[in-house]
Amino acid sequence: MAPDAFKSVRGAGHICAAVLLVVLAACGEPATQSGAPVASPATHAATAQPASARPLRELMDQTWQRRLARSPILATYLGDARYNDRWDDLSPKAIETDEAEDRAALTRLVAIDRAQLSAAEQLDYDLFKRDLEDRIEGQAFKSDLMPINQLDGVQLIAQIIEFTPFESMKDYENWLSRLQSFDTLVDQTISLMREGMTQKRMWPRIVMERVPPQIAPQLVTKAEDSPFYAPFKTYPASVAQEVRTQLDLGAQSAVLETVVPALRRLNDFLVKEYIPACPDRDMGLSAQPQGAEFYAWLVRHHTGSALTPDQIHDLGLAEVARIQAEMTAVMRAAGHTGSAARFKEKLSWNPRYQYRDRAVLLDAYRALAKRIDPELPKLFGKLPRTPYGVRAVPDLSAAAAPAAYYYPPSADGSRAGYFYANTWKPEARAGWEMEALTAHESVPGHHLQMALANELADVPDYRKYGLELTAFVEGWGLYAESLGGELGLYQDAGSRFGRLNFEMRRAVRLVVDTGLHAKGWTRKKAREYFAANAQMSDEEIAVEVDRYIAMPAQALAYKIGELKIQELRKRAQDKLRKRFDIRGFHDTVLGSGPLPLDLLERNVDAWIASQPAP
Repeated sequence: MAPDAFKSVRGAGHICAAVLLVVLAACGEPATQSGAPVASPATHAATAQPASARPLRELMDQTWQRRLARSPILATYLGDARYNDRWDDLSPKAIETDEAEDRAALTRLVAIDRAQLSAAEQLDYDLFKRDLEDRIEGQAFKSDLMPINQLDGVQLIAQIIEFTPFESMKDYENWLSRLQSFDTLVDQTISLMREGMTQKRMWPRIVMERVPPQIAPQLVTKAEDSPFYAPFKTYPASVAQEVRTQLDLGAQSAVLETVVPALRRLNDFLVKEYIPACPDRDMGLSAQPQGAEFYAWLVRHHTGSALTPDQIHDLGLAEVARIQAEMTAVMRAAGHTGSAARFKEKLSWNPRYQYRDRAVLLDAYRALAKRIDPELPKLFGKLPRTPYGVRAVPDLSAAAAPAAYYYPPSADGSRAGYFYANTWKPEARAGWEMEALTAHESVPGHHLQMALANELADVPDYRKYGLELTAFVEGWGLYAESLGGELGLYQDAGSRFGRLNFEMRRAVRLVVDTGLHAKGWTRKKAREYFAANAQMSDEEIAVEVDRYIAMPAQALAYKIGELKIQELRKRAQDKLRKRFDIRGFHDTVLGSGPLPLDLLERNVDAWIASQPAP
């Protein structure tokens, strides 16, 4: 997955995750005329842009540039340094203006004659239209009023340092400017939360209680102990010695006089006012105004499907049963006649899967990733040029973070992609799941898919970085886990069991997420269901369930997307038989970048029809 520390639940800026992070789909009308294949990005480069297309490209570019100016954090993450001296503007006026400009952009878009565009430009048009319509629909739910939870918010924003350049004096001055205005960002956040209190739009107390412990280590008495001060501990040679002292003094002053007081103010507000007012009910959106409608929109937004929460819940129950049967088969083949819990216990005590040292665990992840790399040409005709690395999840967020996540490379290619592995409490990590996790987050998973999308030629930046197509991105990540056997992974019963247990988590999510937000489940019931079906520690289960409470419907996208890709692969294999080319199939799936699942299906069907006759 991709982390969501730099985006709102409404998707103001993607990463993941990530994040955000990464991700997320909208529903809308078909992207091309009936029966027409979705054009590949190469069509853009091969066709001179007609006059009729220029207004579309100009509108998309203007809207994207507005998004970057509106979210300097997103711009920094993507490697655009123009706004590195400021934070996002979270004032009510800025939010209202941004929403109004999205509505104005849609009005301008529908005035463009789609019929006069090429097939590739019609794809741009339709994806842009879907995204705008989805954003506008989401405005009704006021998610800006819930800007903080244990996975997202200003209390975690120091992590942007990892993606901020510190190569010149200007870079340090930019960061100093951000430190000096940090109190405005915090005060705007508190103001939004106060309005959220008035409207009863708040996360449950159970997840909000995780936030003060994230703030506590940042309430330092010495500037040097603050994560915000970290860039000033080392300087590149390009920063003259005579200015370093001045920068140091400015940073110390900003940290102690602006950053720390603002965080203390936030902490006091949370502890004394906000958390006591949070709903005691721990069932997610059901305690909020418009909770059912909000969740239904989030389901559509993240899965890109018309499935209802009830249908997804039932699908999850079926997938859990299927995977349980496969896990049992693996255990019996290994000579184990007991329960899955007992088999997991045996694996946990196996020295092969044990890690007691965080550095050793990180090195093991790195070695796994590099084992996969040389095997990729077996399954892919096109591989990305951009490299990737493996890092540990920062200590600031590790305790509440998932087992791993991925950050894509910068837009200009100046920064590699990174697979972040959580090494916090290494003795509690399931070493037998590491192969599946690595395949998901690095290659052939998120890095391969996102780096290829980043390298597409003549595709509008809005399409590359502005669309949130979770079902495609996370569906690919989960599908990539299933490719591990074809890449030399899962050679022992432990790792095969680990892959299935990792898939089981995603199936359980379909049941638990919908249970929490649509069927009245409590956090306790969700954790009990998780424990009964997925072999995880109580602490891991607690983190997972609280993630679903704080990120409604996002976790549904993994299985929905993966099942569609598996369905399309089987369709292609059944129709083409000996003519089926796995490299061609994968290149087709990834060749147009992230797509809504219906458009991905049309692309694959067109590829099947284009294969030479037997």
